[in-house]
Amino acid sequence: MKRLNLVLALMFFLTSLLRAQDASPQAPPMAGPGAHDQMQGEHHHKMMEMHKQQMEAMQADVDKMKSSLAQMKADVAKMKNSSEKSRWQSNVDMWEIVVGHMDQMLKQMNSMGSGMHGMGPGMMHDHTMGGPPPAPTVDKKPE
Repeated sequence: MKRLNLVLALMFFLTSLLRAQDASPQAPPMAGPGAHDQMQGEHHHKMMEMHKQQMEAMQADVDKMKSSLAQMKADVAKMKNSSEKSRWQSNVDMWEIVVGHMDQMLKQMNSMGSGMHGMGPGMMHDHTMGGPPPAPTVDKKPE
């Protein structure tokens, strides 16, 4: 149950992170040429620093989850009762999928972050996860 809460909390954190990136506050107008570019540059720097901190925290969480999963695997390997072992093996299989998915998301987000360092302010508006755009959905009606 604690692990499920951890995954749910982590997924909530990721959703909040993505929404925070989409909601960029508008800067108050400043006098003088180049003031807007300076504000964007400062905002870009703050966003990159926040991204770095969040990625480090997420990496620590994924590492903890991997450690817990390794312990679960070791515990399942020692079980003698076949029905209990089967039940716990299903649990381990599910957690392997979740942790693998989170690890993959983390790698994609890291690659996006490292790719953004060379971009100027205002060039980071594509918040996709690095894959192709989703295919349009088509409602198929039975004939």
